[in-house]
Amino acid sequence: QWDARIRERGYILKDGDEWRMWYTGYDGDRGGLKMLGLATSSDGVTWTRAAENPLYREHWVEDVCVVQQQDQYYLFAEGFLDRAHWLTSPDGIHWTRQGFLKIQQTNGEPIPPGPYGTPTVWVEDGVWHLFYERRDAGVWLAKSTDLKSWKLVQDDPVLVPGPGDYDRDLIAMNQVIRHKGRYYAVYHGAAADRSPALWSTGLAVSDDLIHWRKFPGNPLRPVKENKSSGLLIPAGDGFRLYTMHDRVDVHVGRP
Repeated sequence: QWDARIRERGYILKDGDEWRMWYTGYDGDRGGLKMLGLATSSDGVTWTRAAENPLYREHWVEDVCVVQQQDQYYLFAEGFLDRAHWLTSPDGIHWTRQGFLKIQQTNGEPIPPGPYGTPTVWVEDGVWHLFYERRDAGVWLAKSTDLKSWKLVQDDPVLVPGPGDYDRDLIAMNQVIRHKGRYYAVYHGAAADRSPALWSTGLAVSDDLIHWRKFPGNPLRPVKENKSSGLLIPAGDGFRLYTMHDRVDVHVGRP
C-alpha cells in the first residue's frame, strides 16, 4: 500500500462530531515519495481512510500542519530536502501547491540556504505566525499578512533545546493552541547521543508567542516510549494527546 508506513506529524481538526486527520504515508522505502492522506472519524478513535487517498502525489508532503480559515484549507509541510512549502484546498481533499515558504531575516535578507522544516502555523487578527525548525537545533518564528513573504520576529530562535535531558540537543514544535488566555505549544525533543534518537513530547506556555516557558513536568510521556509529533485536541471537558510517527496513539488525561 502507498501508506504501508506513516511518517512524522499528521494533523487533526475537529468540527463538531467530525474528526479529520491528514497524514503522510509512504511505501516503506526510506527514499520513497511521501504522500498526503486523509482519515475521518466520528469519535477520534476509530478512523476510516478516505477513498480519494493519496490526496496529493505530485510533490513530497511530510510533517503537515493544516489551518482552516472560513471555507479554505491551508496546509504547511516539509517538502523534499526538508524545505517548507504550502498547499491550499477548498474542501481538504483536493490540494493545489502554492510553492516554497519565502522567509526573510530581520534585515530583509533571505534566511541562509538549507533545511527549514516542521512548519507550525497560528493565525490571529489577520497575522500568520510560522514556527519552524532548522536541523532540530531550535524553533524560529516568522510572521506574514499575505502568505507570500515571511519575516522573522528575531534572528534567534524562540525555543531552544534543554536544559532537560529529554530535549537536550534537538527540538521541533508541532502545534500552538490558545487556552484560558494563554498560548501553549506542543513540541518534541531528544538527546542526540542515541542512534536513532528517542523523542518525547513536551509543553511550553507563552503570553506573546515569543517568550516560552517549558512545563516543569515534561516530558508528557516516558522517553523510552519514543512518542513524538504530539497534538492536543479538545474532547469533552479536557484534551486528548495524540502522538504520531510511525503510528498514531491517543492518550487521555488522568483525573
